[in-house]
Amino acid sequence: MHKLKNYAFSSLLCGMLFINLNVFGQELPKLTLDPPKNWHQMDFKTDGYYGVSLAQAYEFLKGKKSKTVIVTTIDSGIDTLQKDLASVLWVNPSKSDKYVGDVHGWDFLGGKDGKVDVNETTEEVRQYYRLKDKYAGISTAPAGQEKEFALWQNVKAVYDTSMSHAQNEVKDLGMEVSVLSATNHYIKRELKLKSDQTFTKADLDRITTTNDTLVQSKTVWESVFAQIGDDTNNAKVLKDLTDYYAKQNNIINPDVDARARIVGDNPDVNDGKPYGNNILKATDASHGTGVAGLIGAVRNNGYGIDGIADNVRIMAIKVVPDGDEYDKDVANAIHFAVDHGAEIINMSFGKKISPHKDWVDEAFKYAAAHDVLLVMASGNESQDVDAKPEFPNATYLDGTTTDNVINVGASGSKPDTSLAADFTNYGKNSVDIFAPGVKVTSIDMDAEFNTEDGTSFSSPIVAGIAALILEYYPKLTASQVKHAILESATPLNGTMVNKPGAKGVKVDFATLSKTGGIVNAYKALEIASKMKGDRK
Repeated sequence: MHKLKNYAFSSLLCGMLFINLNVFGQELPKLTLDPPKNWHQMDFKTDGYYGVSLAQAYEFLKGKKSKTVIVTTIDSGIDTLQKDLASVLWVNPSKSDKYVGDVHGWDFLGGKDGKVDVNETTEEVRQYYRLKDKYAGISTAPAGQEKEFALWQNVKAVYDTSMSHAQNEVKDLGMEVSVLSATNHYIKRELKLKSDQTFTKADLDRITTTNDTLVQSKTVWESVFAQIGDDTNNAKVLKDLTDYYAKQNNIINPDVDARARIVGDNPDVNDGKPYGNNILKATDASHGTGVAGLIGAVRNNGYGIDGIADNVRIMAIKVVPDGDEYDKDVANAIHFAVDHGAEIINMSFGKKISPHKDWVDEAFKYAAAHDVLLVMASGNESQDVDAKPEFPNATYLDGTTTDNVINVGASGSKPDTSLAADFTNYGKNSVDIFAPGVKVTSIDMDAEFNTEDGTSFSSPIVAGIAALILEYYPKLTASQVKHAILESATPLNGTMVNKPGAKGVKVDFATLSKTGGIVNAYKALEIASKMKGDRK
């Protein structure tokens, strides 16, 4: 699952300054200035940041009329009361539906009495426990069970790697949580903060005492803010760290019965029967809220952020827990979106194992048959997905593909060696294009805001541009919109960047995706305006 918080902690946890108290007295890393909160919308020539040239796009559209476009976010849910989203939420016009109460979307992780399956584990863990009693200790596939045995062998290999990683992480995380919790207490007491109040990097400057404990505590938190960035506070850092700890611990000690207990269905049987509930805002809806905001948060209202698109309705479907999504839910979510009028679907999630890829493949083809564009995040594992695929993906089990999918990698704000985000997945054949995904600011639950990293945020930026194109050029097909977007990216041949996940290795940015460039909203609209629409 690469949907949540795979930003600063991915590197922080590997070489964190506060793994132990020996940090005290060390020289702090040099700070780099954070880009503006709306840098992802800026133009490089005008503003100096490699955004998507959105102001130029709207200048190009001035005087043109638009039509409303329905965009679905298949994600972790949404805060339907968020001020920047409430007025742009899709409302189901149908009064009769097998999904009872689906006003703004549906929760395929929901159960009876308003319960939601929030805390899941990874797919390899679920499949390991499902198959181990049947195949553990067997070296040859039983007759007639060759396909499932091959799945088991793959599951076992991935499970062993995930388990080893989680065990190592949990060892260090215990110390890190203890150090941060203790120093957090001393800092808050010195600043005379109440239990529900937070502090930021700027607040640390108010601490002038020479008390050793406070000096050490201040140094710890200065180190944390230096590595993560100024746009955070102590509460968010602690929450993200404890959430990551819980995620790793859930690999070691999984609740494999949660799905059956809460949702009540069998995720390995896709019989078409309805399940779930209409609870779109659970405790983990932060990610989905931020994704929706980047696509279509109300523009020019003096609040929050401005979304990319100015005339959309967001249909929210929850399938992503704190753990890996189920193939059954993804397939059914795509069907739900298509059947309820979605024209674009954003999918900011992914995993390493797909036991029912055939179900998801069928849903991708269903979307293609109904001219629906799928925009998806490439993932945050710093890996070549040509060689090591993430799921879902646009290459079907039979080797074929359809032309209604855009796979998006994450780029930084400057055309230097950090232009390709260190965490982003890449692939000359599998990743189509890059979009801003480093220190991107969006809205959050409960009137909050977040600045985070991740291909999860690159994808909705592209989905928003796709929506903008369809608003003003509604006769274009999903394939035509895709190609307008891909053609908007100028190949950055010769721009040498750090290879994601490989310290000290430089590669040509143009080799990391099909287009070799970064999406540009203005150019995409200009290209779209010259196309003759083929939509039926």
